[in-house]
Amino acid sequence: MRKIITETDTLTPPAITTEEFTDARAAVDRICALYNTSTEFLCKHFADTLGGKRPKGRMRAFYPEIRITTTSYAQVDTRLSFGHVSEPGTYATTVTRPDLFRYYLEQQIGLLLENHCVPVSIGLSQTPMPVHFAVANEANVTVPQEGAMDFPLRDVFDVPDLSTTNDDIVNGFGFENPDGSGPLAPFTAQRIDYSLARLSHYTATKPEHFQNHILFTNYQFYFEEFEAYARAQLADPDSGYTSFVGTGNVEITDADAPMPLPAKQPQMPTFHLKRKGGGGITLVNIGVGPSNAKTATDHIAVLRPHAWLMVGHCAGLRNSQSLGDFVLAHAYLREDHVLDDDLPVWVPIPALAEIQIALETAVAQVTKLEGFELKRIMRTGTVASLDNRNWELRDDSGPVQRLSQSRAIALDMESATIAANGFRFRVPYGTLLCVSDKPLHGELKLPGMASDFYTTQVARHLQIGISAMESLREMPLERIHSRKLRSFEETAFL
Repeated sequence: MRKIITETDTLTPPAITTEEFTDARAAVDRICALYNTSTEFLCKHFADTLGGKRPKGRMRAFYPEIRITTTSYAQVDTRLSFGHVSEPGTYATTVTRPDLFRYYLEQQIGLLLENHCVPVSIGLSQTPMPVHFAVANEANVTVPQEGAMDFPLRDVFDVPDLSTTNDDIVNGFGFENPDGSGPLAPFTAQRIDYSLARLSHYTATKPEHFQNHILFTNYQFYFEEFEAYARAQLADPDSGYTSFVGTGNVEITDADAPMPLPAKQPQMPTFHLKRKGGGGITLVNIGVGPSNAKTATDHIAVLRPHAWLMVGHCAGLRNSQSLGDFVLAHAYLREDHVLDDDLPVWVPIPALAEIQIALETAVAQVTKLEGFELKRIMRTGTVASLDNRNWELRDDSGPVQRLSQSRAIALDMESATIAANGFRFRVPYGTLLCVSDKPLHGELKLPGMASDFYTTQVARHLQIGISAMESLREMPLERIHSRKLRSFEETAFL
C-alpha cells in the first residue's frame, strides 16, 4: 500500500527569522538569500528524486515576502503615482527572481521607506514555491510530465496552483492576502513565475534579456530593419548599446558577428537591443490578432516595463489617406473582445500625453515635416481593433456604420488590445500605425500592390518607434507613469 504523506512528514529548509530593514539594498540582499535557500533546497531534492531516490516525505520551500505596516496617513508627494500605500494598514507581497528584479525592488522599497518612515519586514511567506519554478533556471533539469515518474509528483513537491494564480490585484477585484493584509505589488510571485515561463516559451529568449522599452509589431519585415539598426549601434562606441540578442538567446557584441536563426522559429520572435540598466529596446513580433496581443502583454507586464508601443500596419478608413501614411491613435474602438471579462468596454482608454508627444516629435524628426505640413502624412484619431480579419466579407452595413459613428480613421486587430492591457497593467502605452491598405476605397492588400510600400516605409516607421523610445528613456520614470493609470486604491509598487 502506498504511504500517504502528511504535513508532519514535510521537510523544509531550516527556519529563518523575519528581519526589519531601513535600507533598501540590504533588504533586497536578504530577499536574495531567502530565495536562493528555497530554490537550492528544492533543486537538490528534486535532482535526488530524478536520480531514483524517493523522498520519505513532502519537500516544501516558501517564497520570500516583503511586508510593511503603517499606522499613519503619510503626507507624500502627490505628484507620485506610486511608492506609497493609500491608508494605514499592513501590506505584503511575495517575491520571486530577485536577481532579475533587483533594481525594481530596491527602487520600490526605497520609496516606501522614504514616504512612510517605517521599516520593511523581510521573511518567508506562507506561499509554497512550485518545484517547476524553482528549477526553471537549471538548464540541465527538466520536470517530467505527470505519470512519467513512479509516483505522483504532487505527492512530494508543490506544483503550480492556478486557483491562486490570477490577475485579481490589477483587475481591482478587492484582493486580500490570506492573512488579511493588502497587496503591496500588482503581481504575486506565482503569477510572475508563470509569466516568466510563458515568455521563454513564446519568444525563445530569456526574460532577463527584455528591456524596459517594448515595441510590438505585426509584421516580420521590421526585424531585418531592427537588426540593421542594432548592428549600426554596436559599431558606434558612443551609442550606449552593449549587445544584441536574437532568437535562441544568441547574444552578440560585435557588429559583424553572425546571428544564426534556429530552424524552428518561436510563435513570437523577439530581438533585444540591450543597454545598461535595461534602458534598451525590445522588439516583439506578436503576429496577427488580438489573442496574440493579449498573450504577449499579459506576460511582459510582470517585467514592469517603462513603456510599450504598437508600430504595426493598419487599414486606412479615409479616402484622404494614402498608403504609407501614419496614424497616431488618440482613442480606441474596442471590438477585439479578448479583454471584455477583465476590462469592460465601457472603461475609457485615455491617450497619455507623454507618449503622444514622444511619438509625434519622432515622426517630425524622421520625416523632416513639422506643424501643419505634418498632416500630409500623419492623422491623429480613433483606431478600431476587430477580432475578425475578414470583416470586409460580411454585410458591411453594421461594421461600417459603427466605424463611421466612432470617427475611426484606421483599423487593425491588435492596437486596442495592447493599449487596453497597458491601461489594465499600469504600463504606459501608445500606438503609431502605418496604412498598408484601404479596403473601403478599393485598395485591398493583394500581392504586388504593397511591395513598394513595404520597401520604402518599414525602415522609416521602425525608426520613428525607436526614436520615440529613446526620448522616453531620458524622461524621469515618475513622469512617464502617469496618474491616469492609477486608481484611488492602488498597490504601492509600480
